[in-house]
Amino acid sequence: MKNYSPKEIKNIVLIGAPGSGKTTLAEAMAYEGKVIDRRGSIENNNTLSDNTDIEHEYKRSIYATTLFTEFMGRKLNIIDCPGSDDFCGNLFSAFKVGDVGVMLVNAQTGWEVGNVIQGRYARILNKPLIAVVNQLDAEKASFESTLETIRDKASVKPVVVQYPVNQGAGFDSFIDVLMMKMYRFTDENGTREELDIPESEMEKAKALNLELIETAAEHDDALMELYFEKGTLTQDDIRSGLKIGVAKRKAMPVFCASGKKDIGTKRLMEFIINVAPGPTVAPAFPATDGSEVAADETAPVALFVFKSQMEGHIGEINYFRVVRGKLTEGMELVNTRTGNKEKLSQLFAVAGKNRIKVTELSAGDIGCTVKLKGTRTNDTLAAPSAPVTLEPIVFPEPRYRAAVKAKVQADEEKLGKVLLDARFEDPTILVEYSKELKQTIIQGQGEHHLNILRTRILADSKIDMEFFAPKIPYRETITKVAQADYRHKKQSGGAGQFGEVHMVIEPYYEGMPEPTKYKANGKDITVNIKGKEEYDLEWGGKLQYYNSIVGGAIDARFMPAILKGVMEKMDEGPLTGSYARDIRVVIYDGKMHPVDSNEISFKLAARNAFKEAFRNAGPKIMEPIYNVEVLTPSDYMGSVMSDLQNRRAMIMGMESDKGFDKLSARVPLAELYRYSTTLSSLTSGAATYTMKFDSYEQVPSDVQDKLLKAYTDTDEE
Repeated sequence: MKNYSPKEIKNIVLIGAPGSGKTTLAEAMAYEGKVIDRRGSIENNNTLSDNTDIEHEYKRSIYATTLFTEFMGRKLNIIDCPGSDDFCGNLFSAFKVGDVGVMLVNAQTGWEVGNVIQGRYARILNKPLIAVVNQLDAEKASFESTLETIRDKASVKPVVVQYPVNQGAGFDSFIDVLMMKMYRFTDENGTREELDIPESEMEKAKALNLELIETAAEHDDALMELYFEKGTLTQDDIRSGLKIGVAKRKAMPVFCASGKKDIGTKRLMEFIINVAPGPTVAPAFPATDGSEVAADETAPVALFVFKSQMEGHIGEINYFRVVRGKLTEGMELVNTRTGNKEKLSQLFAVAGKNRIKVTELSAGDIGCTVKLKGTRTNDTLAAPSAPVTLEPIVFPEPRYRAAVKAKVQADEEKLGKVLLDARFEDPTILVEYSKELKQTIIQGQGEHHLNILRTRILADSKIDMEFFAPKIPYRETITKVAQADYRHKKQSGGAGQFGEVHMVIEPYYEGMPEPTKYKANGKDITVNIKGKEEYDLEWGGKLQYYNSIVGGAIDARFMPAILKGVMEKMDEGPLTGSYARDIRVVIYDGKMHPVDSNEISFKLAARNAFKEAFRNAGPKIMEPIYNVEVLTPSDYMGSVMSDLQNRRAMIMGMESDKGFDKLSARVPLAELYRYSTTLSSLTSGAATYTMKFDSYEQVPSDVQDKLLKAYTDTDEE
């Protein structure tokens, strides 16, 4: 295949709700561009997209697939994204390298929650949209109803370019109000007739053509003047105005299609080629140093890796967009994250699982390579003479967490490596071993997301794993001053052990005054500070440690051992074994023995004194609180709110967002396990949510009592 210049390339992202027909339309596009000589189908498991076993099993997209087609002397790179929000990481990757979103809308169901969610992502990422009302050949198809839902719920103003003449089972014709022609399709392979608009449709077509002209003129002062002067605009003028409106996200052209029957595919591609922003017009790629990198094929090479995957017989495959320069086979580039040099010995254009070998790719183009040494998603490879690091993809926060372990103990180590490979392919999956919880915690976008991962690992690696509720990372602290002393004494022939520690503890807060006097347990304690140490704890909060020993009651060499004893109990709090935080400890007295005192004695004395003081200092357990934002159709708001309140949520606010209600709440993490599944059940899959850590707050007394009892029972066991 030829090498295309930046002006001859368009990069589009197919998005839409599950079942809107993205994969079928992508197949039709590849067919029209002669990349394939016959169209596959989802039913027959032979499409370019949806080419994995697990996608064949579920009959839907789970991974984004990159493919291309050649049409009108141009190259269209297409990324077909999954519709389910559980796999939204694919959409964020695709929009990093795609310049325009093609939003498919099911003509039977209209603008669904999936369209709302993906439309929001497009808005966040500032990507323009073109809408395609697909499946107009379905029995219950309604273009008018669908258009109404788009007007009500889309965040970009729709403007009709095409409308169907005979929607439903017999759909074979539509009127294009930009071309002012009717197109009739004579078979299911895209063969079309170009006809005059029938008299019965002329009034409607003219009215929609006028709307199109006015929308085009809105976005360009010169075109507006021309329109006022002549009362109309030429097709080229309309395209010029729409180019500006689409690029600014002020207009969303609406097209008709049946991907299954290859109706409307060619006209859609013609419009994308003529109007959609390409690499030279779309915003430049931002770099981490604040500069912008434009699609200049004469500049030194820089490419951005937006996806990495593993294939059994090949190994690692990296998908990239050439951001600037001209990439040639065998070129050596530097990975600006690692500093390592990478040789790109083979280059491929990508058509799903088919990879077509090429010798060069120019700025703006998308391709893949194999066998790189340490390159992964979000890496920049650049010419050593002009290194640059492009801004990474910012993936959404995880919404679902579970503890995971292999069902067969012997597979544990192997499972760890397999999960790291999964993270390599899907950066929205987070895996870590929590030393605090003594569990491997896996996080993703939803329960379905992690279940798919489990199914795939079982199929590929023959490792079966199970998910279960993770422990909650509680924190322990105190609310008042307490004093304790403890003597550790052990004598069993030979050298004994002896250490006695007297301490005061109190809650720590920022800016508190230095200690001078305490009254505790009926004692007046005067503090003479000899030394102070302050520690920012890795799990959050602080520990202040004061040495106030006078008269040599405890030798200075034992003070580190006392600190170590305190830290050991901070690491495993006295209430539930959770981390303790925000405590001031003052060591003010003690005793030692000239022979039997040693470090271990003072460490043990300090541990026990701290434990006793802690239990008498109004101890409280704190739990992690998350900010949760739910987007739900208004009909379900009552059920969603009621469920959240049952989860001890504090409702912070509500507002409407294009036909949907947005509810903000603060919810304890302990109440959010499997929330994605419950929310889907409550709203028939129509709602979505985000969650982000906010703070630690004290648990209610009844919850604290349950936690203390559970820990005591475990301790006794």
